[in-house]
Amino acid sequence: MPASKLVEYYFTPVSPWTYLGHERFLALTAAAGATIEYKPTDYGKVFPISDGLPLAKRAPQRQAYRLFELKRWSAHLGVPLNPQPKFFPVSADLASRMLCAAERNGDELDGLLTGIMRAIWVEERDVADAATLIAIADAAGLDGRALRAAAETEAVRAAYEAHTEDAIAAQVFGAPTYIYRGEPFWGQDRLDFLERALRAG
Repeated sequence: MPASKLVEYYFTPVSPWTYLGHERFLALTAAAGATIEYKPTDYGKVFPISDGLPLAKRAPQRQAYRLFELKRWSAHLGVPLNPQPKFFPVSADLASRMLCAAERNGDELDGLLTGIMRAIWVEERDVADAATLIAIADAAGLDGRALRAAAETEAVRAAYEAHTEDAIAAQVFGAPTYIYRGEPFWGQDRLDFLERALRAG
């Protein structure tokens, strides 16, 4: 596999757009023989630098339009999604650190990440709750309690911070952002362009 085919994947596991694009992203990178570098990012630190706003602080018009877009994309892709789930907005920090811990272990991240996203957008579960995250990790074939414990270590906290600093340095401002050969692709609706770039080499 050519070392150049590396895609940096900046995301937060509580983003509906990350969820809507995730399976397609996995499929197109696999087809292109590309490697994914997972970088769960703290957008609470990215937004103040990039003039982004958390959902609750956005204009009512933008919040209303977002719901239309989520419904449209869910129907278009055939991906189930409740645009107004019970547990949202929700903190992504513990889930993101558990993903960082799994990454440091060399674990397969896709099952854990998919499980976290489905918990929010399909299953009405609280992913800020440690017991919920442990159960999701266990269902993905990982050691949930070990990942929960590791999530509190300085090494994992530093890894999460490093991903966030990388995102800021790369001028990331939204989730998901895919970066290939220094070129950013923001949003799951830009996956077609990423696919073309990967096919071009």
